[in-house]
Amino acid sequence: MNAEQTLIFKDKEYLREQIFNILSFYYPRCIDKKNGGYINGFLRDGTIMDEETKHLVGTSRFIYIFSLGALLDGPAWCKKAAHHGLQFLEDYHRDKENNGYFFELENQEVVDSSKQAYGHAFALLASSIALQAGIPGAGDVVNNLFSITEQYFYDSKYGYYMEEWNEGWTKSSSYRGQNANMHMCEALLTAFEATGDEKYLNRAYHLARRVTGELAEQTGGMVWEHFKEDWTPDWEYNKMDTKDEFRPYGFVPGHQIEWSKLLLWLDRHKSEPWMLSRSKELFLTAWKRAWDQSFGGMYYSLSPEGTVIDHDKNYWVMAEIIAASSLLATKTGEDSFWDYYNETFSYCNEHFIDHTYGAWYPLLSEQNKPYSEEKSSAPKTDYHPASACYQVMRALSFL
Repeated sequence: MNAEQTLIFKDKEYLREQIFNILSFYYPRCIDKKNGGYINGFLRDGTIMDEETKHLVGTSRFIYIFSLGALLDGPAWCKKAAHHGLQFLEDYHRDKENNGYFFELENQEVVDSSKQAYGHAFALLASSIALQAGIPGAGDVVNNLFSITEQYFYDSKYGYYMEEWNEGWTKSSSYRGQNANMHMCEALLTAFEATGDEKYLNRAYHLARRVTGELAEQTGGMVWEHFKEDWTPDWEYNKMDTKDEFRPYGFVPGHQIEWSKLLLWLDRHKSEPWMLSRSKELFLTAWKRAWDQSFGGMYYSLSPEGTVIDHDKNYWVMAEIIAASSLLATKTGEDSFWDYYNETFSYCNEHFIDHTYGAWYPLLSEQNKPYSEEKSSAPKTDYHPASACYQVMRALSFL
């Protein structure tokens, strides 16, 4: 890594180019003209491998990245593609009888009718960024989603979001997880920026303080993934299954990093000293325990004792390091965080970013080798690297 390269990683046009390289990989091949919504499954070169799967998280993430393109003054198709997805979200993911949003469809048919906080968090995130981008109808979607999350998911007894309901909102799961709460925090911050309504900011603040404080105190300072109904740690849930897309086992270093980012995003609007100190602590703990000094990149999962149990490198983890380190660097003025930023971006540039076809590889081995020709399956959509570059641009005051 040379000095010229490190300068490029902080260049506004380079960061914008990274976002549009992602969008150009997916568009127009992701637009499903037959069934509506988006096609989610692609091989490395863009060959479609799955036309049927319509995932609430995938639909929402596509709305997000195309809205981002519109916010960055991209081509007219960005706004059009975002609106296309928002229409599908309302026409097919939304339950017209019971309200709420179905988790997974096959074409236009529901195959998983559960109502999940994780999925609703991404729908709120997507509609909020779409509102910022001026996508028609987005404001009504934001209002409806917040109403749903307040009525069904937010548990005022404990101050966290519940995880899952059945289609008719008559039976809920006893499982509790930090992941859905983390993404609700992100969605609420975005909703606040879209609307200026303090209720979103106040709830985001409440979540960030409780999860990175009270929950983490139960488990030695890092945030554990799984909890029982009373929000005490569940050490046995999904034991050793680190590959669960939404509920992986272990301490996930990438989630410590993601909370580090969210704390400084919150700090932008409601600054208190604990936010920076906790952000630094979470970031540096994850880096110390999980950065691979031999091959680069961050390991995926740690045991309750803090040993590495999943040595794979996941694209979204690296993207979150890029976002968090830039926020820490600009907030603190400490060059060490730019060192983390440059090391991670250089690593991604060499191993994760596909310079031939565009977008990022999803998963690499410890030695940084792809496992297959698969580039993207539901619900990837490269939302993490696109949003990371956007956060860096904001941190550097380009936006």
